[in-house]
Amino acid sequence: MTTSQTNTPTPRAASAIAGPPAPPPLWDRRFTLYFAARAVSLFGDAMMPVAAALAVGALYGVSGVGFVLGTWTGTFVLLVLFGGVLADRFGARRMMVVADLVRVVTQAVLAVAFFAGTPPFWLLVSMAALAGAAVAMFLPGANGMVPLVSGEPQRANATLKVADALAHLLGPALAGVLLALTSAGTVYAIDAGSFLVSALCLALVRLAPARVPAGTGGSLRRDLRQGWREFRARTWMWAVILIWVGCGVLVFGPLVPLTAALIGDRLGPDAYGLAVSALGAGTVLGGLLALRVRPARPLAAGAVAVALYTVLPLSVAWDAGLPVLLAGHVLGGAAVAFWSVMWATSVQTHTPPAVLNRVTAYELAGSVSGIAAGQMLAGPATALASPDRLLLVSAGACLAGGVALLATPAVRGLRRAARADDGAHTGTAAPEGT
Repeated sequence: MTTSQTNTPTPRAASAIAGPPAPPPLWDRRFTLYFAARAVSLFGDAMMPVAAALAVGALYGVSGVGFVLGTWTGTFVLLVLFGGVLADRFGARRMMVVADLVRVVTQAVLAVAFFAGTPPFWLLVSMAALAGAAVAMFLPGANGMVPLVSGEPQRANATLKVADALAHLLGPALAGVLLALTSAGTVYAIDAGSFLVSALCLALVRLAPARVPAGTGGSLRRDLRQGWREFRARTWMWAVILIWVGCGVLVFGPLVPLTAALIGDRLGPDAYGLAVSALGAGTVLGGLLALRVRPARPLAAGAVAVALYTVLPLSVAWDAGLPVLLAGHVLGGAAVAFWSVMWATSVQTHTPPAVLNRVTAYELAGSVSGIAAGQMLAGPATALASPDRLLLVSAGACLAGGVALLATPAVRGLRRAARADDGAHTGTAAPEGT
């Protein structure tokens, strides 16, 4: 062996000298288009609760608002499982584009109806049902698309969470201004335009050639059963959803109506607006934190954040002053945002791409159903106990939820997927429709 040969490093040695491979760039063409699609539609969506509460409420009262929102939520819960199957069969991107176009129609119809005068109640309910069905087709694929457009799912999820938080921070304020200066038709028209932009951006995303994932293409019932088997086979996943259903009923569902009532009565409506803004600011901070922190056990770290969320209902229940109240909302927003990123990334990187959309549909159905039940039960519960006592129950349930997550070995012990595993869930491994 010559001297030059002995001094030449082997490929493995050269790799060791060079250090770990650099993370793939986040802002490539695919993720930039996907981010633009989600950011624009999230901003449009963030304006709608204000429009519904003020415009629909002015015409048909609180019960009318509740019925319209309940129709949207109920339709979503009923159809989201089928949305997961269809996303796996036909491609997440294709289903998302179709869902966006459907919502262009629903929101444009409502915009025209509000511009023309007073929209009939049946039109509001029917468009809410159609929009809820479209969201059921959209959201399973939205989760499944993230590993297809980014080799770094956690960074992508955290970036999207920041965009979501900013949308919910700025969207309601813009909606209020537009309603004061123009009419509800303007808000609905902007929302329709946001879905059109989203559909165009998603249509421009280019992934690998279409291929029907293994296990799909048979009967709808078989596809649903396979998704259920994959969901049930992951103890950490169904355990989290069981805990989350309880938190939805006792914490996240009743939190908004209870806190709005208490803060509004004690400190005035302006204070509640500040609290909502503080929650949004905390969500931005939580998303930024998730961009930098990469825990080895993401769900264990997220469970600690869930326990910290307890501060939010406590700050309201104990009638804290405005500074403490706002600090509690900032901490609560940061906690739930950090958990959301850890959870979404774990689902995306520990689930085979062929069934990811169906599995996502099952976890969405569980999570949303708990929150919907909590929203419906919040009003009747106030006949049994005062809102501040109910919030103390919420705080206890939230703390118990965080402890239960940490006490579940499968949840606590789930490790972060290696970079090689992250890459296995990119567009090259899970082809999509072009």
